[in-house]
Amino acid sequence: MKHLIAPSILAADFANLQRDIEMINESDAQWIHVDIMDGLFVPNISFGFPVVEAVNKHAKKPLDVHLMIVDPDRYLKAFADAGAAVITVHVEATTHLHRTIRAIKELGCKAGVALNPHTPVNQLEDIIEDIDLALIMSVNPGFGGQKFINNTYKKIVQLKAMATSKNPDLLIEIDGGVNLQNAPQLLAAGANVLVAGNFVFSSNNQLATIKELVNL
Repeated sequence: MKHLIAPSILAADFANLQRDIEMINESDAQWIHVDIMDGLFVPNISFGFPVVEAVNKHAKKPLDVHLMIVDPDRYLKAFADAGAAVITVHVEATTHLHRTIRAIKELGCKAGVALNPHTPVNQLEDIIEDIDLALIMSVNPGFGGQKFINNTYKKIVQLKAMATSKNPDLLIEIDGGVNLQNAPQLLAAGANVLVAGNFVFSSNNQLATIKELVNL
């Protein structure tokens, strides 16, 4: 399948969020990535339900909601109701992962599981057949604009090998430090969804930057 680009609105101009959502609508990007941070699982706080609902009112692309929060089960329905098309939880923050994945799917959303940089890919071995998406964090979660961690390439190759035999349709998403220099290698390793935040929103021509990422 052709890879997907999901600009992260964590890097958008919060004072002009509608404008930036409309830019993504006009772009060749396929998804809108929404990072939810609670100040507990990660040392930062980002969006809540009212902001996701407001984004959804203007968005013409599916909302890819990444929950960097403790005990995500409490809020799955609220985020689904707010407009999430994809809900991704962290393996490190979820006690009963299989039950959480099942709950996400019962809400009508695609279910994803995220791994922090220090978490080995084999943590997904017993759940990979049940998920739609696996997200590999290529920076430590909590802040935008961090430097890409090179060990990510190895983890993608390992995950792709596991998915080939157990879930060949798995979406492998990379979040953190993605740019035009490392994106080709990420795709070659097996990734097929790339999240791009600062690289897109700091560009002088955001639409052209997204088009370049899509056309790789």
